[in-house]
Amino acid sequence: MQLHINKIKTFLTSLLALLMLAGVAHAQSAKSIYKKGWIDLNKNGKKDVYEDPSRSINERVADLISQMTLEEKTCQMATLYGWKRILKDSLPTPAWKNEIWKDGIANIDEHLNGFIGWGKTSNSILVTNLEKHVWAMNETQRFFIEQTRLGIPADFTNEGIRGVEAYEATAFPTQLNMGMTWDKDLVYQEGLITGKEARALGYTNVYAPILDVARDQRWGRLEESYGEDPYLVARLGVAMATGMQDHNQIASTVKHFAVYSANKGAREGLARTDPQVAPREVENVLLYPFKHVFKEAAPLGVMSSYNDYDGVPISGSDYWLIKRLRQEMGFAGYVVSDSDALEYLYNKHHVAASLKEAVYQAFMAGMNVRTTFRAPDSIIVYLRQLVRENRIPMDTINSRVKDVLRVKFKVGMFDHPYVESAAASRKLVNSAANQAVALRASLESIVLLKNKGDILPLAKTLNRVAVIGPNATNDSYAHTHYGPLMSPSVNVLQGIQNKLGAAKVSYAKGADLVDKTWPESEILPQPMDAQEQAMVDSAVQAARAADVAVVVLGGNTRTAGENKSRISLDLPGHQLDLIKAVKATGKPVVVVLIGSQPMTINWIDKYVDGIIYAGYPGVKGGTAIADVLFGDYNPGGKLTLTFPKSVGQLPLNFPTKPNAQTDEGEEAKAKGLLYPFGFGLSYTSFVYSDLSVAPVAQGSKDDIRVSVDITNTGKVAGDEVVQIYIRDVLSSVTTYEKLLKGFERVHLAAGEKRTLHFSIPQEELKLYNRSMAFVLEPGEFKVMAGSSSADIRQTASFFIK
Repeated sequence: MQLHINKIKTFLTSLLALLMLAGVAHAQSAKSIYKKGWIDLNKNGKKDVYEDPSRSINERVADLISQMTLEEKTCQMATLYGWKRILKDSLPTPAWKNEIWKDGIANIDEHLNGFIGWGKTSNSILVTNLEKHVWAMNETQRFFIEQTRLGIPADFTNEGIRGVEAYEATAFPTQLNMGMTWDKDLVYQEGLITGKEARALGYTNVYAPILDVARDQRWGRLEESYGEDPYLVARLGVAMATGMQDHNQIASTVKHFAVYSANKGAREGLARTDPQVAPREVENVLLYPFKHVFKEAAPLGVMSSYNDYDGVPISGSDYWLIKRLRQEMGFAGYVVSDSDALEYLYNKHHVAASLKEAVYQAFMAGMNVRTTFRAPDSIIVYLRQLVRENRIPMDTINSRVKDVLRVKFKVGMFDHPYVESAAASRKLVNSAANQAVALRASLESIVLLKNKGDILPLAKTLNRVAVIGPNATNDSYAHTHYGPLMSPSVNVLQGIQNKLGAAKVSYAKGADLVDKTWPESEILPQPMDAQEQAMVDSAVQAARAADVAVVVLGGNTRTAGENKSRISLDLPGHQLDLIKAVKATGKPVVVVLIGSQPMTINWIDKYVDGIIYAGYPGVKGGTAIADVLFGDYNPGGKLTLTFPKSVGQLPLNFPTKPNAQTDEGEEAKAKGLLYPFGFGLSYTSFVYSDLSVAPVAQGSKDDIRVSVDITNTGKVAGDEVVQIYIRDVLSSVTTYEKLLKGFERVHLAAGEKRTLHFSIPQEELKLYNRSMAFVLEPGEFKVMAGSSSADIRQTASFFIK
């Protein structure tokens, strides 16, 4: 009752504020600015060039910039964080006419999206009720259209790496899971849905996809990366950004540029500096996805990272933000800073003597918009001072602002600034059709790691299944930051109960996700106390009374995520004790692993017959896992991260230089990997044959054409991810043992055979030679087709003359 009353109070307060603002706008309402086919944004009674939809974007930008004052221009160079972040008001009030954004603002970030802090979700009716939310977003935009001199709309930015961040929207698995689908079309569909739903909710710019290439399995933000291979990240990044920007429905802002994901020792928090990466690895691995996504998908935004590289902070470097980003990669949108990236020039990197000097460095270096959790005044005032002091030329200000305006024109904000129909938004957002795509993503992302004796799939005729483990009911990963917050979800226990009926399923937690002294217990393990032992004993009893035990282990939002890197990849807490005790019952056991990081599950890999890695499978995760366990879906996902046996092997990732990760000749350590990049099993089997490469000798600039036959030789239909790798056999510098240069997920009925075709542009064969020139060297190239990076089924060669 009290919650209901609070919602009513919030709504009435917002309505009162709107009515107060309406009084200010009354004089204008008599003479509407909304004309047939255009809007009189500057309220002068005539159609200016920038108000004319028939004129080119460049013409409109030039006309608008010529009318803007310094105050109005500098307001287009900062972000205003939304309600409960910086904004104190959920709707415009008369006081806004006295705030700095009375002259406009570049963007408003995360406004009314429901996220008000880690673990805190707003229950305001303007957040939870879609129709009221759309109305509030429109009224916020109406302030900038109707109450500012030139009527420049605000760009409403938001997060969206697993669906647009809102109280409820179509919720996908994490980017890591989307990577494990290896399905370009599916990722495109995710982008398309994210873009449509964002615009329907009033957001015009979404911070996705993330193009960071994973380098260290301890990194807490692995869930936000497609994986550790640059080609895979690039192909899926192109698909996502293209879908998001379909028909200019929104802008895609990719992140984090550049050299962000190689943080030293996977350290997070305030230690995200000093990446130790050689220049060729920067080019070949970390920059590769950005180069290709900018070229092929033309995203309209990019976020500059807050790390340095080789002593130079990215966000204060014209080499990175102008020469590399704009001149070489062709980026034509606007650059926002990652949180405090500008401030760090002053208070962390210590390359600027003051915040004002940090403002000078960042905007001279190519930044367009400062974005962080501080009021926009904190840097706008310095921009104005720097111009008046003749330190930042007006031409530079104009250039930075034009980039921002160009994006706003391109996505139609000047001509269609409002969400036109809340009813249409209600019909679209988290629709049944969109949820079906999300379920498909959950299913395709699940990876079968082990299936000894065909223990899987389980029979639905079992009398009793014991579901055990701390992640059986924990689906917090589906309700956290950077995506939909409260979309209805299904956990693993619910998924199995829905599949078999609750009467046939028993549950025991068995162990908490972490023990009472974690994370200290990762270096000082503690024995179980009586309470913890009792939990294990309860799980053992449940297993003994069942036909099979499904034990759901791993990590979750407490053990991984932003600012949550680890020093161990072992199962946290007493989870290993739990699985050992359940296995000791002698009952059949299957382990389901939830978590965004590889896990050093050596004991489980050796002694448990069935292992599934589900990552963070989204709101449909419980349903998808149950479908896989009981054979209603044949798993076809493949790992995009290397699973080591121990953190002592790190760094260990794909691709790798010749013999750089070999154990040959070693005598004092455990050898080998748990699971290689690209690995994943199926309930059926596939045979590769007839790998063909043409031309065998290439003297022109044509693409290399590769084909291979794939046959489902098992008894059930299934998906296989066919992977194409190349190797430069002899080169002037060391190159990688295998480079992924093609992949295709294909569904085959039992007995079905299909020929797959791939095209490798010669650009993909080039290397950075000893002079760091990007060249194509003549010689032999080996082509490999396989089911993983370590399971090569067919090989061939071609030659570049």
